[in-house]
Amino acid sequence: MTVSLNKSAFFASEEGVRENFWRTAKKAARYIPFMEDVVAAYYCALDRETPLRAKGILLAALGYFILPIDAIPDMMVGIGFTDDIAVLTAALAAIRTNLKPEHRLAAREALAEL
Repeated sequence: MTVSLNKSAFFASEEGVRENFWRTAKKAARYIPFMEDVVAAYYCALDRETPLRAKGILLAALGYFILPIDAIPDMMVGIGFTDDIAVLTAALAAIRTNLKPEHRLAAREALAEL
């Protein structure tokens, strides 16, 4: 993996996630069966009321999701998002109680627009 630590840290920052999330989400939508949860996690991560621990877990997982170079390249059709799915599943399990109905509603609305 040739991504520098600084670049990886940027993708896991709130700014990096904001700038890059939707591009990756559009590509991944057909491969990730729980995409609504992933988008709800995005809104949860950006919510000021989300506890810092949950926000950190989500930003790290979403940062991995949007990172252009990861363990299994996303461009590998059929298996490219399997590592992302594993990371996102673990993160969602850890913060499930922090996902609010308004995060899920925002996710449904955003996915309807894709």
